[in-house]
Amino acid sequence: MKRREFITLLGGTVAAWPFAARAQQPAMPVIGFLNGASPEGYAPYVTAFRQGLKEVGYVDGQNVAIEYRWAEGQYDRLPALAADLVRRQVVVIAAGATAAPAAKAATATIPIIFTTAFDPVQEGLVASLNRPGGNLTGVTALAVEVGPKGLELLHELVPTATVIALLVNPTNPSAEALSRDLQPAARALGLQLHILHASTERDFDTVFATLLQLRAGGLMIGTDGFFITQIEQLATRTVRHAVPAIFQYREFTAAGGLMSYGVSNRDLYRLVGVYTGRILRGEKPADLPVLQPTKFELVINLKTTKALGLTVPDKMLALADDVIE
Repeated sequence: MKRREFITLLGGTVAAWPFAARAQQPAMPVIGFLNGASPEGYAPYVTAFRQGLKEVGYVDGQNVAIEYRWAEGQYDRLPALAADLVRRQVVVIAAGATAAPAAKAATATIPIIFTTAFDPVQEGLVASLNRPGGNLTGVTALAVEVGPKGLELLHELVPTATVIALLVNPTNPSAEALSRDLQPAARALGLQLHILHASTERDFDTVFATLLQLRAGGLMIGTDGFFITQIEQLATRTVRHAVPAIFQYREFTAAGGLMSYGVSNRDLYRLVGVYTGRILRGEKPADLPVLQPTKFELVINLKTTKALGLTVPDKMLALADDVIE
């Protein structure tokens, strides 16, 4: 063989080595992120999810990839979106509260890490909190437990109110449970609880008109992904219409809302990220107990209380974890 031909052949072989090496490398694992809301309103929680992944050693775009599927508030799209992730052969699915049942129905083999506002045992997601069994585990915000306390706090801040409204999204499968479980708490406080519905921005006009007709002294906003994406609008409208309101998420109070009581949604999504990373490392959902919150935050916006002509009791101020002035 001539020297030039040999060098040409050798050069071609060397050039092929990197391609061969890449071909032998395992493909980057892909996480499916399934949520019933829209990406705009959930940006802080996606950041928290990525932070949780990073804590376990996984960085999006470096050693793991994330495929996002958003239902944009149209919960009936979730089964198709979940099926799409299954066809994509993701290695694990991180599912939001409204998305978890659709993910469970779509696969019995791909691990699913969920966040839910309610009892995942009653929802049929897991067999028990300590021993989930099957292919699901995750984090629960215990909204059913938070709701009565939130109602009590609202009553304490507006003691003269006899009519309180609860805003729920009727397309959320958990709305009925939240409404049902809050009625006994309302009766115990001597309150009439009226249920109002909203699933689109257009519904808010009707909601606030109805609040005026009812002469409602306060509003509880039920946990829902759509409401989270509308936090700023809800905060603005409740103040503009002089309706004392409480939501579970501190972002509501930070946006000018009156008061919030609940767990940190960012922390919930961070924990979902941590669990997702542990699944990537080889652990099994059945062996990971469902995480429950240990801290509930009470946040009060004093500027809004003054705008509404309310006085915060000293006892409540002492209990507040944060006061926005």
